[in-house]
Amino acid sequence: MRHYSVELGSPSGGASGTVAVYGHWGRPVLVFPTELGRAWEFADNGMVAAVEDLIEAGRIKLYCVDSFDAATWSADYLPLEERARRHASYESWINDAVVPHIRADTGTAAEIMTTGCSLGAFHALNFAFKRADLFPLALCFSGNYEPAAWRSWGERGDAVYFNSPTDYIANMDGDHLEWLRSRLSVLLVCGQGQWEDTTGALESTRRMSQLLAAKGLRHDLDLWGPDVPHDWPSWRAQLAHHLPRFC
Repeated sequence: MRHYSVELGSPSGGASGTVAVYGHWGRPVLVFPTELGRAWEFADNGMVAAVEDLIEAGRIKLYCVDSFDAATWSADYLPLEERARRHASYESWINDAVVPHIRADTGTAAEIMTTGCSLGAFHALNFAFKRADLFPLALCFSGNYEPAAWRSWGERGDAVYFNSPTDYIANMDGDHLEWLRSRLSVLLVCGQGQWEDTTGALESTRRMSQLLAAKGLRHDLDLWGPDVPHDWPSWRAQLAHHLPRFC
């Protein structure tokens, strides 16, 4: 399997990060890691191997990125609003550095799919909703889509609101909603086993599906059984099951 990694800096002069790439051709998939994860996390936990047949067949090409969680959402010493403000540096890096690299690397205008597990699922959904022009498809595994429900304190302002899909989707309407109905597709997957309740993933996934249905937004909900925990073996099976549908 072709594999390389590259360090990319933000054009705005902000933080830099690593992108680990797997594959030679195929639909580009932007992979967000779990909380505090690095670019090689997907490979280290068997997720790349789980879809190796699709990679080798040239159906997908994975672009696995670093998280900036330590300075943003996981910075427990900061109030939630400040964490959300700092998330803007991650948005800038993804949109202004990673996406152009993907475009140059693929040599095509192929639409980019996002995916991730746990906190990575939040990023996959949040980026897709905010930039559906870049990311019209999000595959989300065991996500909690409400930052205020995480380990947080402090008042909530605009920065939190516009990074909280459960909030901004509920209030979305007008022309932008109509455009998203024609543009965006979402897959929500969650187990019903150990840790899916304590992480809030199961409840949040169900709630997100209800919100998307109420807004007429295209999505699928797939809940696996009570023997399927919030863990890598589950996500390997779920990714291998679903990804062939989209490439």
